[in-house]
Amino acid sequence: MTAGRRLVVEADGGSRGNPGPAGFGAVVKDALTGEVLAEAAEAIGLATNNVAEYRGLIAGLTAAAGIDPDARVEVRMDSKLVVEQMSGRWKIKHPDMRPLAARARDAASGFGSVLYEWIPRERNSHADRLANEAMDAAARGEEWRPRAEEEPAPVPPPAPAASGAPGWSAATTTPTGTLLLRHGETSLSIEKRFAGVSDVPLTERGLAQARAAARAVKDRDVEAIVTSPLERCRATAAEVAAVTGLDVRVEDGFRETAFGAWEGLTFREASERDPDALAAWLADPSAAPPGGESFEAVARRVRTALDKLKVRHRHKRVLVVSHVTPIKILVADALGAPLPSLYRMHLDTASLSRVDWYDDGPASLRSFNDVHHLDA
Repeated sequence: MTAGRRLVVEADGGSRGNPGPAGFGAVVKDALTGEVLAEAAEAIGLATNNVAEYRGLIAGLTAAAGIDPDARVEVRMDSKLVVEQMSGRWKIKHPDMRPLAARARDAASGFGSVLYEWIPRERNSHADRLANEAMDAAARGEEWRPRAEEEPAPVPPPAPAASGAPGWSAATTTPTGTLLLRHGETSLSIEKRFAGVSDVPLTERGLAQARAAARAVKDRDVEAIVTSPLERCRATAAEVAAVTGLDVRVEDGFRETAFGAWEGLTFREASERDPDALAAWLADPSAAPPGGESFEAVARRVRTALDKLKVRHRHKRVLVVSHVTPIKILVADALGAPLPSLYRMHLDTASLSRVDWYDDGPASLRSFNDVHHLDA
């Protein structure tokens, strides 16, 4: 084997609960041909996302060393934390991360060179799939095993072209379809007030909207209904259940953002009360309203809820009855858009959006904020 060949290590880790049942995945590829040379995945019990991501990195580097210990390695991960810490730009403050980072440095020490690159989540779909396969296997009481050799490994979507045109890759699997329904109108939505975990009921018009949405959903071949636990979503989901005969499953991860001190306020009132906090919240997804949740925190639980849905309802079409923020997060993730894109989307009450999620990486936004059924 030629010494000093170029290898790519893609690694990822996940935790369904953070901390929760966790696992990692890693894939080693030839940098020139893209050929998959090795895969690794393992469930690691209860752990955080960061621990799982470091474990994925260690597994990927170890697998690469088994292929060519003198290789020049490019590590690609969607964990900004791991990439920045391993590149030496961020300090490692958490005590649980230090021994893992030391193990990763040891695993990387023998290579000709190691470069770390952050990539968007959608470009890390191969390693993400392996991590989810390991967690799914553990949930069934099994160990993860590589796919049969004759089964071709999925190819993640290519990076965007230099011209700025989006990359595209044809999916090769049956998708898990999500039809995303925002709940019907409430008194707070009429007045454009922050409506997070406040359990407000539907208005009469909101109930009529829910019934109109139910009639539209009836012809969409929906096989399951999942809803936020809040009353406005449960009432909307109940209308769909009435016409489809499907059971409704409650998933807490799809509830709305907790807006803390801003619950029930208008945007103007929140601006007058907490101008600096509101400005920070509009600029930084990690900033939270006083006593509330940041969009980053909401995104973590929404993604966990989606992972659970994909396992429970794999390759089915599922109606998800939820709120503005969770639906926007799912759309942003499908598009590979950053969280600040949430501020540039508008969702009407009782609107329908559709996203298909494929096992081999890509997601497809099929429709967004469809309200034609409300005019029928």
